[in-house]
Amino acid sequence: MTNIVEMPLWLLVVVLGLAAVATLDRIIGPGLRWFLRRRMERAVEELNKRLDRPIRPFKLMRRQDQVIRLIHDPQVMEAVDEYARTEGVPHNVAFDRARSYAREIVPGFSTATYFGFAIKVARRLSRGFYKVRLGPGDAQTLRTIDPRSAVVFVMNHRSNMDYVLVTWLAADRSALAYAVGEWAQVWPLKALIRAMGAYFIRRRYSSTLYRAVLARYVQMSIAEGVTQAMFPEGGLSLNGAVGPARKGLLHYIVRDFDMAQGRDVVFVPVALNYDRVLEDRVLIKAGQDGVRRFKVKIGVALGFTARILWQKARGTFRHFGYAAVCYGKPVSLREFLETRADASTEALADLLMVRIRAAVPVLPVPLSAAVVARAGGTVSRAAFLESGAAMVEQLRLKGALQHLPGGDAIAALNEGRESLMLRGILEETGGQLRIVAGQEGALSFYAASVLQRLGEADAPLREADEALQLPEAGET
Repeated sequence: MTNIVEMPLWLLVVVLGLAAVATLDRIIGPGLRWFLRRRMERAVEELNKRLDRPIRPFKLMRRQDQVIRLIHDPQVMEAVDEYARTEGVPHNVAFDRARSYAREIVPGFSTATYFGFAIKVARRLSRGFYKVRLGPGDAQTLRTIDPRSAVVFVMNHRSNMDYVLVTWLAADRSALAYAVGEWAQVWPLKALIRAMGAYFIRRRYSSTLYRAVLARYVQMSIAEGVTQAMFPEGGLSLNGAVGPARKGLLHYIVRDFDMAQGRDVVFVPVALNYDRVLEDRVLIKAGQDGVRRFKVKIGVALGFTARILWQKARGTFRHFGYAAVCYGKPVSLREFLETRADASTEALADLLMVRIRAAVPVLPVPLSAAVVARAGGTVSRAAFLESGAAMVEQLRLKGALQHLPGGDAIAALNEGRESLMLRGILEETGGQLRIVAGQEGALSFYAASVLQRLGEADAPLREADEALQLPEAGET
């Protein structure tokens, strides 16, 4: 027992290393994890005191625990059995496939990442690119929703900035769980987006088993009251208008809704619009080519970023105009099913899209583009201002929310005209405004939101001060 044993130095280092790892894993590790967990729980408790809709325990579960709960759900197990039977594969193979789907879908929400990093970045990006406006009375509308209800924000999809803008503006209300497509499953975005609580969905190449796993995750999170955010159009608008809804996620929610005992689900329509969409050229080309699966060249994106940073450094950067977010009238799923004779997923989707289109804010650039487009592409400066003022009045009578700087239609039209000329979409010669050759698609893209709103059925007249001026984000 007391004999001296000699060993090589390298072996001693290995033994000591293994001992250190064992000590960390068995003694220090559990205590450290408990300490960090308690700190996180206390931080969440403090955070929930200032949020309108507290973060639900389901959202804070460890990712692995959520995966296990999901794949052992009775409905998922039934789907595994059905898949194994119809595809002729062993049950364990079908189960492993369902588990891989669950791991792909389930997020790993981090309060530190979401509130400590993402919100700050979203605020800086939003204010760095745009002058942000929030629709009047929107905050009060959300506070009137029953806190026991599950809230689902349904939004039109204009730009990838939508995620950034809404994440920031909803920061004092709740942590949003986004449904994001395949584009986000690339390094290093994948880990960051998952830590922000987003869950991935496949819009193509999905099987019946995958859809069953996805449906149960959405239904479980809704049942637990997790605040959701989704883009029912299923992708970015290629023509600038609000398109029809894809009903997959809505169908999962409606199908599982318990009228008698389940918590109510309240859908909040959210409408976004921009004076300049960052990806406009890519989207316009994709729309003209008729191919939605477009690719963004990395070199182009890096060049755009470098140009913006250079302009910022030199102090020559010019804002991209206004970005505005407005909420439509919320829709209670329980009330909808009880009062509508034609209650169905299709009818619900149509109602939500109507309310989104009605809430799309009118901004200077879309307004100016709509005036020129309605005039056929060529209009005198005087006729442009006269027609624009008449369009503003027509939109007001339809109850459209408009942001006209200073409440002045003429000032807004001039601002929009200058922006379109600066971007090479419009040109002016001899007092005549006309579309630059080859820019017809760009003008149509920006005019679409206003022209679509003019085509909607009349809405109740709003107060003039609300219709003409949206407050800056952060104002009371």
